[in-house]
Amino acid sequence: MRPALIVLPFALLAACATPREQCISDVTRDTRVMSSLINEVRGNLERGYALDRQQNVRSVPKTCRARDDDGEVFRFRCDETRTVTTVVPVAIDLNAEREKLASLEERFAQSQAASNQAVAQCIAVHPE
Repeated sequence: MRPALIVLPFALLAACATPREQCISDVTRDTRVMSSLINEVRGNLERGYALDRQQNVRSVPKTCRARDDDGEVFRFRCDETRTVTTVVPVAIDLNAEREKLASLEERFAQSQAASNQAVAQCIAVHPE
């Protein structure tokens, strides 16, 4: 239920976008993803290691309250499940990471050219 509440404002905001903005957002999605990956790889190279996010599920003891048939409040022990995300350094092959960066930058340039054309088409199709 909670994830739906978190996503709902973003969905409503996306629904407010004009057709032109939606079109531009759709055609530039791959370029934005590649840009994010390039920034991540550059950060890995600067640090000399990668950062891995690991999720651990933990059961935390808790005291819960409830009402019995007579309306009396009683307490009992219950467990709450929590997911904790930790960031752990991970060793990487720096040469492989440099090759990955070069490949991503090359693909980004191609994607950027294609998305520029697609953006121009979106503007032509959806004038404001």
